[in-house]
Amino acid sequence: MLQGPYGNLDRDRPLFRLPFTAFIMGTVLLPLTALIVCLFISLMYHFEDATNTHCQVSNYLPSISAAIGYIPERYIWRTCIGLHSAPRYMVSIAYFNFYHGHFTRKLPELLLSGLALVSNLAENTGLVLLTYVSSNETYNLHKYGFIIFLASSLLHMLITCRLWYVIKRHGMSPEETRSYRWKLRLFVFNVSCCLAAAYFFRRHNKYCETGVYTLFAFFEYLVVLSNMAFHLTAFWDFGSKDVILGTVSEDKRY
Repeated sequence: MLQGPYGNLDRDRPLFRLPFTAFIMGTVLLPLTALIVCLFISLMYHFEDATNTHCQVSNYLPSISAAIGYIPERYIWRTCIGLHSAPRYMVSIAYFNFYHGHFTRKLPELLLSGLALVSNLAENTGLVLLTYVSSNETYNLHKYGFIIFLASSLLHMLITCRLWYVIKRHGMSPEETRSYRWKLRLFVFNVSCCLAAAYFFRRHNKYCETGVYTLFAFFEYLVVLSNMAFHLTAFWDFGSKDVILGTVSEDKRY
């Protein structure tokens, strides 16, 4: 539950209180740390297997799917994504409530808010699916999880930028303005990296050129990193809030 620093929950015996800034930093650092560790282990100990493709040409970086497909990388990635998924669902609900408060009487924006919620939940669910179903185990299901993650991510970013554009017309705080500008930049950067990754992936499969899969992997990293950075802009959106775990007082149970 999100609450301002002087909310009424102070009277409801909060069991746990954490600044949202620390909450979102921890949520983003979990997959970021897992990605860095998995890539490092794959390059150091599983280089030949992780960079091998059907083309049998030299490559120098593993794709993310390959980097998280071996042991212990698989368990490191699954642990961190599993731990970060519940907070991500919570943040999705928090954003929906945030938009609902801004667009109470605006039906188009309310509908977009609902679609933003659905796409955000689908993005996180797709990430969990591709995480717990390795490409080495069931490739097709892993592929569908990746498609759900990527498509939902792009849709969520697009809708978010649109909603913040509407909010901007009615005035923003300096923190909200900074957040909106970074959302736009990261969305454009993410789309550009997606297009570059798709190009190099197709080129690799068509021509089997040395090093092209490495370029695909590099842009795939940038897609994921820019996605993390986009979600990190919640640091500014809810910077004055706390995440609280509390119990309901006796007089509110009935």
